[in-house]
Order: sequence, then structure tokens, then C-alpha cells
Amino acid sequence: MTYRASFALTTFGNFAMTGLEFCGILLMFSQVDRLGGYTLPEIAFLYGTAGSAFGLADLAAGSLGRTGQRVRDGTLDVFLVRPAPVLVQLAADKFALRRAGRISQGLVVLVWSAVALDVSWTPVKVLLVPLLVVSGAAIFTAVFIAGASFQIVAQDAAEVQNAATFGGNALLQYPPTVFGDNLLRGVTFVLPLAFVNWIPALYILGRPYPLDLPRWVAFAPPLVAAGCLAVAGCVWRVALRGYRSTGS
Repeated sequence: MTYRASFALTTFGNFAMTGLEFCGILLMFSQVDRLGGYTLPEIAFLYGTAGSAFGLADLAAGSLGRTGQRVRDGTLDVFLVRPAPVLVQLAADKFALRRAGRISQGLVVLVWSAVALDVSWTPVKVLLVPLLVVSGAAIFTAVFIAGASFQIVAQDAAEVQNAATFGGNALLQYPPTVFGDNLLRGVTFVLPLAFVNWIPALYILGRPYPLDLPRWVAFAPPLVAAGCLAVAGCVWRVALRGYRSTGS
């Protein structure tokens, strides 16, 4: 807040850059009425929920993507000697509040889609929207932590983490009907990104999930998020114990 104009400009720039992704969807719908059987408001709902969840995770843990660089130049050692958890220090490293632009852009699309949708909103469906956004953010955070752990072991490989985080966000912006069953099984039972928004969002939209899962799994994202965070925490501790510095 010391440089308010700079903060406002960078936040708006972040908002505008992420908004270009949705402009691509709008361009597609200028040529078609449906994509994978879904209307524009329905895809906008998927986009808004995925973007909001990922934006929250990116704000809180996006700096973990630089773990590989810290390993390479030896500066991770500095975090090891400070009286604070290493994971928290890395997450706070070069914290960028301008990333809130991504969150606000996702929320704008989400609110618009919720108004435009032809959905009978019940109290359960209304409460499920913030629940899936928060749970989705927790799942993405777990992926950030697991990716940072892999970077410690591999001594880089930041792009592997980006494929699962930024790539996962891009994947979830589109309906599952445009993807093959093998990919859907992978993001449901292996890397459970489908619980970020697909499974609960399709319950809200009144559409079945392509893998014919029972409807009650729409309420499972909090449990999946807790499990993912627990696994990611264990993986992080194992990776950090095996850290050997640069050797210089």
C-alpha cells in the first residue's frame, strides 16, 4: 500500500490478463451455441468457480513455484535456519497481493453466470457454491505443496508443477464432456482436480458426471481437500528431510 497507484495498476493488469482467457470462450460462442452440450452461462459457471478457487490458492501458495530456483542457488538454506516453518516462509516469499486480480475476475464471471443460469436455486445449491470454491482452493494449495516437494527432489522441474496447477485451472474451465474418459478418471481418482469444481458444479447445474458417480460425491470436496492437504504435508516433510543443499 506504500505505492497505491502501482498496486492498482498491477492488480488491474492481472485482472485484464486473466480476463483474456474468458474472452477466448466468448469468441468460441460467437460461432457455436453450445460446447460439449453446455451453454455459455454453464461454462462461465465452471470458469468462475475454477478461476476463483485457483486465484485463492495462487495468492496463498503461488510463491511455492519458485522452490526449485531456491534449491538451485542455495538460498533455501536461509529458510532452514530461521525459527519459522519453511513451507510458510516459501509461501510468503515475494508475496504478491496483485494476484487478487485473478480472484476478482473469477468472481465477476461467477456472479454473472449464477444470475444468467436457468437453475432452480435451493438453499443447498447456494451454500455449495462458496463451499466448492474454498475446498477447490485447498485442493489447488495441496497441489502447489506437492509440486514444491517434487522440486526439492528433482532440484527444479517448476514446469511440472505449473502443468498441474495452471494447466489444471485451464482444464477445469471447460466441461468434462469434451475430454476422454481416461483423462476424467485421472483427474478424479489420481489427481482429484475434478473435485475442485466439476463434480459439485454439475450437481448444481443438474447434469450427471460422465463417470456416473453417485450424486452424494458432490458434497465430498471438503473431505477430498483435507485428504489432499494431509498427503501433501507428508510428502513435503519427506522431501525436506532429504534436502542436501547445493553441495557448494
